[in-house]
Formats: sequence, C-alpha cells, structure tokens
Amino acid sequence: MQSGSFLDRVKIYITAGKGGDGCLSFRREKFIEFGGPNGGCGGKGGDVILRTEPNLTTLLELAYNPHIEAQNGEKGGTYNKTGRAGEDKIVLVPCGTIVKSSGHVLADLTEPGQEFTVAKGGMGGRGNQSFKTRSNTAPHLAENGQPGEEITLILELKVLADLGLVGFPNAGKSTFLSRISAARPRIADYPFTTLNPNLGITLHKGLSFATADIPGIIEGASEGKGLGYQFLKHIERTRVLLHLVDPDGFDGMSAEQSVKVIEKELKAFDKKLFEKPRIIVINKMDLPSAQKAYETIKKKFKKHPVMLMSAATGEGVNQVLDEVVKILAATPVERPVTEEKTAVTHKVEPMFTISRTEDGAVHITGKKVEEFIAMTNFSQPEAVARLRGIFKKIGLEKALLKYGVQDGDALVVGGREFEWNGNFDDEAPNAPEHAGYKRRETKQERLAKRKARREAKLK
Repeated sequence: MQSGSFLDRVKIYITAGKGGDGCLSFRREKFIEFGGPNGGCGGKGGDVILRTEPNLTTLLELAYNPHIEAQNGEKGGTYNKTGRAGEDKIVLVPCGTIVKSSGHVLADLTEPGQEFTVAKGGMGGRGNQSFKTRSNTAPHLAENGQPGEEITLILELKVLADLGLVGFPNAGKSTFLSRISAARPRIADYPFTTLNPNLGITLHKGLSFATADIPGIIEGASEGKGLGYQFLKHIERTRVLLHLVDPDGFDGMSAEQSVKVIEKELKAFDKKLFEKPRIIVINKMDLPSAQKAYETIKKKFKKHPVMLMSAATGEGVNQVLDEVVKILAATPVERPVTEEKTAVTHKVEPMFTISRTEDGAVHITGKKVEEFIAMTNFSQPEAVARLRGIFKKIGLEKALLKYGVQDGDALVVGGREFEWNGNFDDEAPNAPEHAGYKRRETKQERLAKRKARREAKLK
C-alpha cells in the first residue's frame, strides 16, 4: 500500500558479504632454511542488520533501494596476515516493523534501537598455513571465502501509537489530530481526505503520547471494501481507541447506527480490537443535532465513556484528553507475543539431493555441498584432491552410483559442470562391481598387512 510518501509494505533482497580468500604463500628469506607456509586467512564478510529508528515512519526509502549488500571480507596476506573483515550493513527501519520470509515471521521490531541480523556474512577462507600438518608440512592449497547468506524478505509496518482515532470518513479525525498535536494532516469538507495514517505527539498535563489518525473506515472494510482494510492493521498496536462520531451520521446512517457499524468492523477484523479500551466522542457539538445524538448514544453504549466536543472550536477537547490520559495510565503497554517454545522441532536438511533434468544432466543441490564447491580453488591440484576426499567422506560418490550415474554423464553442482569418469579417486579399481569407489579394507586384511610388514623387517 502506497500513498504519497507513506509505504507500509516492501520487498527487499539481502546479500551478506562474502568471506575473503585465503592466501597461498611460503616464507622465503635468506639464511632461513625451513621457511614453511605463511599464507593468512581471509576476513569475515559483513552481516546485514536491521535496526529500528524512532524518527522513521515509513518504508519508502527501502522501496527505492530494495537490493542491500554488505561489504566483502578482504583476502589474507603473506606472513600469516588475516584479511580485514567486511563492515556490517545497518538498515534503518521504523519501530513496528515485522520481518517475514516465506510467510513466516522472523522478528517483530518494536523497541527503539532494536537490532536483528537477517543475513550473516561468510567466513574467511583459510590460508595454506592452516592446512599444515605433520604429514603435509608444505600444503599448496588455500580456500576461497565462504559466500554470504542471501535472503528475500517482506517488511510490513504497523504504526505504533498510544491512541488510535477511528470513525467514518469526515468525522473530524484529522481536525482533532491537528488540534491536539503539531501534525498538519490534510483537512477538507469531503470524505476520504486522509489517504494514509498520520502521526502526532500530544502533550497533556505532563503526559506525552502518540496519536494515530487512521483513514476513514466504511461498512465492509474488514472484507476489503474501501481504504479501511489497508489501515485496520495499523490500530492493532494502539492501546486506546478514540471513536469520533458525526452527529448527522454518514451515508444515510444515523449517528447511533454508525457506531454499531464501526464496532462490527473492528470485531470482524480482529476480536482484540473490539476489546480494546474505547472512548466514543460526539464531534461537532456546535451542530443542532449533536446534543440529541450524544444523549441517544450515551444510553445505548454504557460500556464505554461517551463525550461531547468540537474539534474545530476546541470546546470540550481538554475534557476528552483528560479521559484519554486517565485510561492510558490504566492500560499497560502491549508487547509482541512470542511463540512458546514448548515443543522444539529441529529440521535436519540432507547434505545433498540428486536429480536428473530432461537434458540428462545430473544436478546435485545442497547448501553444504555448494559451499564446498564455492570455497574450492580449482586452479590448485591439492584443493581439488581435497574436494574429492570430502565428497567421498559425505557419501556423495556412493549416492551417485546408487542413483545410476554412468561414465560421461554431466554433473552440475554449485554452478559448475563436471563430467563423471566413474570415480572421485584416481586410484579406484576399474572392476565393474566397484564402479568408481575404492573398497574399504576389512580388519583381517589390515592385520595381515601389518604382519607382513613385521616379517619383512625381521628378514
């Protein structure tokens, strides 16, 4: 929904920073016989963080800049120098922003300065110093940086206000807001003048509170009629509702009927709205019909305070504010309801998934497998051999054989295409029954080899 400079729903595309690549380097100095590897690790990529800003009232800025990226980490250097970490990207959003992804609510940001990390940056790739072992004192491999997380989010804004003004169009809501605050909403003598919510700060008897003018609600608004349905969600967070009533009614309805219709729409949209503390105020008391409407409504609706005022002249406004302050003091601030973590269900995603497309290519998908591909430098033979070993350990090779992959089939994984030659290991036997993987030795075979080596030493 967008009107003028107000926007309460936006779709954004988030990309966290990529980790810096590791360095492949060896120490070479005069008179130093054993230099060894000294390639440093890459820096971590920057995170993308949402932070609430009290001075913001709209998501308009994000609508113009929906693609948000954090800074990448820098490469590692020689002499074991770690690359600089990428700076986090701070995205400012208004208080009352709800963060959604794939229909699920990830966060409800209501407090000023509240932060929520929506995408984490990738870890820096390890340099060859990190791969040094007793059996491999001079490793010739270094990792690429881990890719940053990517996510598409829906941000929805629900206005945070203490007092919400509701009522039919042309009931005097904008006039009342301009009377009690410094807000200057559009005011005219025809319905639907206000096309987006307006906020104002009211100070009365030492108490400051926020007031929201919600555009006119008509009959059937809870079912999507008129503009009211788009704005009903903005009064869900208000503590107290102030229902302004035109004594002459609206669209052929009497003042009493108009109150009933508004109550019906509030209840139909959300029962909690109907149960909120509410003050019914007959506006335009300078009209001849105001007193009669006041007496009728006061008899019919005894559950709520009924008052009389004129927003245009200011008569009776202070009395209404006195009642508002009194009810606000007795009404606690609502906090976002968090789901009870009574039964936690952990979803275990498979390491990889294999599928075949119509063109015959075999696609291997999986977050972890794709990360292995992205972090492997294919210009380094040792790095490629390491990747083969990882694929064997996680069972990818056996799964491909079980899936029925044949020699010459194209394998697509992590944006790269490979040709299956029967194995991930150059030393694998060519026997058809093994078809590409080296059979693990049994315990008896290992004991027999050890015995043969001992006998050979004795000779």
